[in-house]
Amino acid sequence: MFLESIASAFPSSSFTQSECFEFSSESELVKALEPRSHALLRKVLLGDSGIEKRHFATGDPAAVFQSSAQDLSEYFEREAPKISSEALQKAIAKAGLEVADLDALIICTCTGYLCPGVTSHVAESLGMRGDVFLQDLVGLGCGAAIPTMRAAQGFLAANPGSKVATIAVEVCSAALFVNNDPGVLISLCLFGDGASATIWSDEAGEGKWQAGHFDTIHLPAEREKIRFVNGEGKLQNKLHRSVPQLAAEAVESLWKKRRADPDQVLSHTGGRDVIEALEERMSWDLPETRKVLNDYGNCSSPCVLFALEDRLAQQKPDSRYWLTSFGAGFAAHSCEMWR
Repeated sequence: MFLESIASAFPSSSFTQSECFEFSSESELVKALEPRSHALLRKVLLGDSGIEKRHFATGDPAAVFQSSAQDLSEYFEREAPKISSEALQKAIAKAGLEVADLDALIICTCTGYLCPGVTSHVAESLGMRGDVFLQDLVGLGCGAAIPTMRAAQGFLAANPGSKVATIAVEVCSAALFVNNDPGVLISLCLFGDGASATIWSDEAGEGKWQAGHFDTIHLPAEREKIRFVNGEGKLQNKLHRSVPQLAAEAVESLWKKRRADPDQVLSHTGGRDVIEALEERMSWDLPETRKVLNDYGNCSSPCVLFALEDRLAQQKPDSRYWLTSFGAGFAAHSCEMWR
């Protein structure tokens, strides 16, 4: 399948890490944490996390710490379609298309649950045709963007001549949780909100990027190392300190299956320690991935697409990329792009 366009969208509110430390410190829930938890928050938010700022769909992120599960669900339902629609509108314009040209919309997310899904809301917001195929992928965590691309490839194979839009959207601020667990606190310091939309077709053209050669690895024995669990009805992230090495090992196994060496590897951000583990183990240099982390934090599933968009915007004379994403499961995914 061939890439027609890619575009991203972020909430207007953004906060530096030091500002995140300030509003977190004012929260009554944070004030009640143990001293070692305060020390960890200070170390990550005021230290070298590799993050300059993060975007949130609220101007008052500390308020979500106190929000009920019902409030967070309504918050996700309001904000996820909003930034999804913005990203897709940008992608449609960049591709020189109209909304009516789209035949399918596939959206992945893990930071909230809607039924019908986010696709229904976006289709309504943009005025998509009533016969457009809608599919929502949930539960794939930070690695979801590449499996979503693979689903788009399957639709195009079954429906020649179609145009498929995909969106990876996460409102991670709807899943901010506070307790003394180190993994929960690290998550509090890393995640932000954002969306990335892509449009695909089966129409070859000069200079177009083609995507394919998808691979996946599942390690269910490591599931408890990184996943969402139910925390009083809210999403609570479990994040084990071994995740950076676990990610590096899984990605290495996928790397061995590559068809050719790429001009650049574009990876999910994870966090500073994850990027460093990948670079050290694989002898890579991941400037786009680091830039995404610096500018937006870990936005979960869209991050690998943010890195791709950044690389494409540089207009380098590249001919091949290798993309990888990973997260809950534990699962890791890869694909290749070439022209």
